[in-house]
Amino acid sequence: MLRIGDIEMKNQVVLAPMAGVCNSAFRLTVKEFGAGLVCAEMVSDKGIVLKNARTMNMLYIDEREKPLSLQIFGGEKKSLVEAAQFVDKNTTADIIDINMGCPVPKITKCDAGAKWLLDPNKIYEMVSAVVDAVEKPVTVKMRIGWDDEHVFAIQNAQAVERAGGKAVSMHGRTRVQMYEGKANWDIIREVKKSINIPLIGNGDVETPQDAERMLNETGVDGVMIGRAALGNPWMIYRTVKYLETGQLMDEPSVREKMDVCVLHMDRLIALKNENVAVREMRKHASWYLKGVKGNATARKGINDCETREDVVKLLYGLVDDIEAKQQNIQMV
Repeated sequence: MLRIGDIEMKNQVVLAPMAGVCNSAFRLTVKEFGAGLVCAEMVSDKGIVLKNARTMNMLYIDEREKPLSLQIFGGEKKSLVEAAQFVDKNTTADIIDINMGCPVPKITKCDAGAKWLLDPNKIYEMVSAVVDAVEKPVTVKMRIGWDDEHVFAIQNAQAVERAGGKAVSMHGRTRVQMYEGKANWDIIREVKKSINIPLIGNGDVETPQDAERMLNETGVDGVMIGRAALGNPWMIYRTVKYLETGQLMDEPSVREKMDVCVLHMDRLIALKNENVAVREMRKHASWYLKGVKGNATARKGINDCETREDVVKLLYGLVDDIEAKQQNIQMV
């Protein structure tokens, strides 16, 4: 099993911390599909220090999500340490994660996120400062490098370990790649050989078989799943079951997918209010609809939905149409 500090997970499958996605409503839904660890979306250290209302809301944790890793980002030691101390003392997060992987320019321009990948010494300095200031285990999420000329994956991971970090999660792409191209699992394998703390692999895990292959080919201690879980928490469930038993579970029916979509929406409404939640659910509903035959009209119509009732009517209208067609086929 995957163990980070004194926190033991029930399996090796981890939900990645995706910005704008991994709020409590989504995390809880994925947790119920069997994830060993769920990670919260990144939170600004400055927002925490200044007690920004929106930032404070992002720190909400439902106890059913645990164990949970809460991720912070920042480019200055003082504010990063203060934010980590607040998370340590004022939240029930089990793990404090530091973001060193976000490739978005507005983050890297603040010397945060993937910008750290250029300087192993800064990584050591910042991580050790946070480790010394908190009691919870500290981990780091990073990419293999900034670009092809600046791949310091081994040095950066070793810096985290020397600084007292308890685990590293590594995405097999550079910052310049963003989310394009192919993830480099060879570098992840070399990093695993170079450190003694757990390494969680991330990148191009799109099926349960991919997860098994990553574990076998790289030797990582855990597998992190991100985009493949969007609108598809069954990816988590099917991966857990496949790794445990070798059995590939069936894909969900369209009705099952829409049932979970509505459950997700209701949790988001409870978290943020109906108006905000429905607007946020437009992208999620589109992801839940992905791969459903005849979904084009529904995926377009979801962007016009203003209320919970609108969403429910649209989703189950599609389900009813599909089931009616299936029944007609069976009767012929």
